[in-house]
Amino acid sequence: MTVYPDGEEASEWWAAGDRDQEQLSFSALLEDSTEDLYENAPCGYLSTLMDGRIAKVNGTLLRWLGYRREELVGHKKFPDLLTVGGRLYHETHFSPLLRMQGEVSGIALELKAADGSRLPVLVTSVVKQDRDGDPLLIRTTLLDARDRRTYERELLRARQEADRDRERLQRLATTLQRTLIPPTLEPVPGLDVAAHYHFASPDEVGGDFYDLFPLAHGRWGFFMGDVRGKGADAAVVTSLARYTLRAAAVSDPVPATVLANLNTALDHQAQDDEPRFCTVIFGLLTPAENATGFHIVLAGGGHPPALLLRADGSADYRPTPGGQLVGVVPDAQFTTVTVDLGPGDALLLYTDGLTEARTSPTGERYGDEALLDFARTLAPASATRVVGALTALLDSFGEGLDDDTALLAMSVPPAGG
Repeated sequence: MTVYPDGEEASEWWAAGDRDQEQLSFSALLEDSTEDLYENAPCGYLSTLMDGRIAKVNGTLLRWLGYRREELVGHKKFPDLLTVGGRLYHETHFSPLLRMQGEVSGIALELKAADGSRLPVLVTSVVKQDRDGDPLLIRTTLLDARDRRTYERELLRARQEADRDRERLQRLATTLQRTLIPPTLEPVPGLDVAAHYHFASPDEVGGDFYDLFPLAHGRWGFFMGDVRGKGADAAVVTSLARYTLRAAAVSDPVPATVLANLNTALDHQAQDDEPRFCTVIFGLLTPAENATGFHIVLAGGGHPPALLLRADGSADYRPTPGGQLVGVVPDAQFTTVTVDLGPGDALLLYTDGLTEARTSPTGERYGDEALLDFARTLAPASATRVVGALTALLDSFGEGLDDDTALLAMSVPPAGG
């Protein structure tokens, strides 16, 4: 006769029984699910002998490829399931690496199904060894890479489209930039003229500009400027500044008046959230009365000073102190200086991309003093030689030259030259 406990002892007894039953059910479930997990895993499993013959394969891989188990086990080798390219890669790379390292992981291959279709997979293989370290068999896991392949193709397509868009943008930016600077400078009798423009970025339109053009009575106007910012907004201001300067010089070529007219034009175009201003230096070039040089009047609006290289080998800046930025205030003031350019003399205009180029990893700038020292080593020099030497200097800065830079030089040939 079975005797059952009473009270609290009975409760504990029944609870213990429930736990035992639960443990038995869990063990049975675990035992059943182990085989099911292998057969119906979300990836393919394959075991082969060391010569590649298939010894075991799970149901998932069979369904992927459309084979019956008896068609593969003992009859085919793993490379037989690969495409031609996959077999070549397996023989030349995969298998040698596996034998040397004992494991190869995440290799992209393609399987060939029974119906001839292809299945991209990521393959990981591990060599199982016996107690003595001798290889017994190879265990291989295959992950379905169809979704990944589709993603990679979409990613590649998006990247190619982005590259095409960037190329179109670069062509547009380059075309727009070249419309804002003269392709060639008109020759001035008795004067050597040279110019250079360094584009800091193929994707963005810069704000540097220059020009040299004829005026009435045998005179010539020239200018160099730098607009705040880059891109389309800078291009708008650059175009406005360039054509306003030319038109103003035709109307009244007095340099300070030309800058005042530009200042008025920019002030009328200014917006509260979009200030439009620039630095400009404008010059009026007049042949000297003795026909041996030129008389120049320069007006500066916040631009770096012109650099004068003399025939005697000296070099100095010709600043226009007090000249204000163009377009900032309605009644900006501009100052002028005069320069007599004689035989062997050269005058250089430039934008601050030159002096603000980084020349060291710490961010040290090239600077005004370094440029003056460089000019003194060149003087005397023709405009062509000055621009050529500075172009080489700009190239030497490499990535340190991160801003657009414009150069414009003019010189009088030496006496008897």
